[in-house]
Amino acid sequence: MRIVIAGGHGQIALRLERLLAARDDEVAGIIRKAEQADDLRAAGAEPVVLDLESASVEEVAERLRGADAAVFAAGSGPGSGAARKDTVDKAAAVLFADAAVRAGVRRFLIVSSMGADPRHQGDDVFDVYLRAKGEADAYVSSLNALAWTILRPGALTDDAGTGLVRLEAHTGRGPVPRDDVAAVLAELVDTPAASGLALELISGSTPASVAVKSVAGN
Repeated sequence: MRIVIAGGHGQIALRLERLLAARDDEVAGIIRKAEQADDLRAAGAEPVVLDLESASVEEVAERLRGADAAVFAAGSGPGSGAARKDTVDKAAAVLFADAAVRAGVRRFLIVSSMGADPRHQGDDVFDVYLRAKGEADAYVSSLNALAWTILRPGALTDDAGTGLVRLEAHTGRGPVPRDDVAAVLAELVDTPAASGLALELISGSTPASVAVKSVAGN
């Protein structure tokens, strides 16, 4: 498979790139800064320098043509203000989804957040973030041309992954290592039977591959 990942230098994305490259998938990661390219190459991914906050739909679609799947794993980051929640967490996700449709890429994964809700109330930065994520999820799920899956991890940690997760429509809150988020994404990429699902993810007792097969009805 050829998989293109938006936010290719993110902590989850780099882990996912390593997993996909290790199984001989062809991986490209979209990054904003050329100096991040060596980190992607080290992970086994092709770096693609493109700023999703200023690129056109056609520019992004050009990078997506020929891909079997697209993964939106970009994020504004915890230190950013409310404005970038809208330009990255919402607008860039919408742009990437529109570009996938234009490029004819069916399989589409979006890394969201537990608690994402387009109707979330409040004006604090985290409130704006959850609303932006929710609005992006709602837009992606409205696109019939995409075989989409929305993944909403719990509290992210840098603990070593165990490979054991709980993956359901509603799990309740809990932590999950970034390693295990990447492992679940790697399974979801080539599980089109999981399309049309919004899933929450926390640590649990089920191997990632089994958890994905279960939600996909296998």
